[in-house]
Amino acid sequence: MKQMPIVALIGQTNAGKSSILNRFAHRNIAIVAREEGTTRDNVMARIDNRFLLIDTAGLKDPNDDFEAGIQDQIADAIESADLILLTLDSSKYPDDKDKQIAKNALKSRKPVFLLLNKSDLGESLPEEEFFRLGIKPEQTFRLSATTGQGFKDLKTAIFANLKTPTNTNHADDTLKLALIGRPNVGKSSLFNTLGQKQQALVSSRQGTTRDVNRVEIKYHGRTIEILDTAGLRKPGKREVGIEKFSALRTLAAIEEADICALLVDATEPHSKLDQSLAGQIIKAGKGIIVVITKADLVKDDFNTSTSDPQADEAADERQPKRTIDDILDKLEYDFNFLPYAPVLITSSETGQNVTKLFELATEIDTTRHLEIKTSELNKILSEAIIEHPPAGLKNTRPKLKYIVQTDICPPWFVVHGRDLGLLHWSYKRFLERKIREKFPFIGTPIMFSYRNDQPQSDRAGKPKTPNQDSADSHPAR
Repeated sequence: MKQMPIVALIGQTNAGKSSILNRFAHRNIAIVAREEGTTRDNVMARIDNRFLLIDTAGLKDPNDDFEAGIQDQIADAIESADLILLTLDSSKYPDDKDKQIAKNALKSRKPVFLLLNKSDLGESLPEEEFFRLGIKPEQTFRLSATTGQGFKDLKTAIFANLKTPTNTNHADDTLKLALIGRPNVGKSSLFNTLGQKQQALVSSRQGTTRDVNRVEIKYHGRTIEILDTAGLRKPGKREVGIEKFSALRTLAAIEEADICALLVDATEPHSKLDQSLAGQIIKAGKGIIVVITKADLVKDDFNTSTSDPQADEAADERQPKRTIDDILDKLEYDFNFLPYAPVLITSSETGQNVTKLFELATEIDTTRHLEIKTSELNKILSEAIIEHPPAGLKNTRPKLKYIVQTDICPPWFVVHGRDLGLLHWSYKRFLERKIREKFPFIGTPIMFSYRNDQPQSDRAGKPKTPNQDSADSHPAR
């Protein structure tokens, strides 16, 4: 199945793109302010499980002149987006910059919609003033990100133009495995080894893979689709050009995948970016495997000696001082928030352990579909409360009544009770630990929501105000 389509919001600063993104997503994802250029990087939201909406953060970067900013951003949108939403402030006459943006967008021959934002304001101009941009009237939408005006019609038009399926969950039982990691970490080499053919260009130069390459293989009768993604660098080090949208394609691949293999180079120390990528995978609720690549380049028992002592000594000088044990120790320290993620030591050069990736992926996929009986969950909850009652304030303690599982992929649990807003984060971790002791859920995050039940009337006969539900949930769902 094709990956989820990308819809890009483009336009000059302060046209209201961030507000439109927030309105679509029903939550505040992008920072909204009156100052121009508030959004400093691209922001993405998954809309109704049918497309990814990108805020391109304003065409003009504060540190760039107009030509550098507009040309790069338009080129990025043309290259990577499936549909373009040109956003204008309907209270301002379109200027030469708006005309240039529209011209370049239309040259892409991709669907281009014109969004006239802030249409609820009294000074909003008539649509005829915008016809000179060359976008058809039937592809022009009056919107108000503040009131929600026009969003229903816009969403309907987006669905019609993208021809997106009503449900992106693949019903053909295909397991999607995405290879995620920094540039030059060995994703394409592993992709080629797994696919048993040279489908991706392999190069020692960073950033060779620009889009998502795919190959399907059969493993024990199950179809596994492998997604090879572009390497992600720190946002500040990403080039202004297509690399930023390649990063968005990678994030879209995380959303599309069932399991993500986070590749870590055995010859380089782990970085905060590796941890950040792991966090992205967890937020998306995907299964995760930590894959150590290039193990053949590390001095360890995996590298057997030869009969030539001089050759062994020369090899020792070429090899890094770090051993596999050193790497595993540092990995355990750096990724202590992922105790449930399996670690696989691989080498695409020798083929070491690469096929075990399929075995782990299918095992994780099984755990992601696991459903636990409510009676078993409540037994775990009761034992946890007896072992360690939750703390609270002086006269009030959280009361945990019962727990139910409400979803799979990832498994999602809802804890019902009273005064759950007082529940400390460490106790939530404790409950997760107790569930994982009985049901390990290897390689998959498990989500929790904490829901306050409607309280009974107090002694004076006045109904108490219920506490707002608190939830530990990922924003992708």
